[in-house]
Amino acid sequence: MRHERYDCDPGCPLEAALEALGGKWKGLILFHLKDGTRRFNELRRLMPAITQRTLARQLRELEADRIVSRTVHAEVPPRVEYRLTDFGRTLVPILDALREWGQKYLDDRLAEHRSPPTGRPDGADEARGTERPGTHG
Repeated sequence: MRHERYDCDPGCPLEAALEALGGKWKGLILFHLKDGTRRFNELRRLMPAITQRTLARQLRELEADRIVSRTVHAEVPPRVEYRLTDFGRTLVPILDALREWGQKYLDDRLAEHRSPPTGRPDGADEARGTERPGTHG
């Protein structure tokens, strides 16, 4: 549910931003629009796991928030294109920073899964819930 007012405390601007950009797909939609105009089906191909209904709903919400603009060309069949508005383009550095952070996060997680458990000073191994040999108390 969207808030009607965001003057409650210093965290409200962050809450408003997360509300406008939240959800599984909006970040990906914006990422794919950052390099230019895309048609609806092109976005669907770039995100094969999203349903047509969800993509349409997310695009409508982004349009209502003035982040994305929708252009319908008078052709048969109709051609509909989406692009970031000038306001939406202000998100590009943020999207790039999030992608960079996400890559570091994935790299750290991958390294964590590849390295053997380090164990704790008291001898209990957190990953296995066991004690190391020779450290039982």
